[in-house]
Amino acid sequence: MAAGFSGGCSLSLQLDSMFNGDKNDHTGSIAPAPLPKETGVQPSDADLAYTRAAASEVLRRGGKDASMPWENPASGARGTVTPIASAYTVEGRTCRDFLASYVSGTSQSWMQGEACREKKGGWEVRALKPWKNS
Repeated sequence: MAAGFSGGCSLSLQLDSMFNGDKNDHTGSIAPAPLPKETGVQPSDADLAYTRAAASEVLRRGGKDASMPWENPASGARGTVTPIASAYTVEGRTCRDFLASYVSGTSQSWMQGEACREKKGGWEVRALKPWKNS
């Protein structure tokens, strides 16, 4: 599973070097390619397992404004999990909501989820469903 997380770091370094290089090399005259439109593609159970693992890990780390990339090497699907809002209490347990991106080929979609801290200290994803922008 560690291999899935390393891809986000290398992409980040590549983007940093591209955008933090010599500013005179970038004229701004070429617009970036548009992102693929949302298609509502549904992730497989294996992809969801990677998403849940990333959600548990980013919440365990507890950093403010943190995100955790994930990737399923078998399917090539990938995304990022980002906690949103503040923690709250449900049935005596601390819970957090999160958003997860899902990219497969040229399709992308978003999921929303809820995870709660277990008595053992780990986080359990209680809900993960397609995100409805309201």
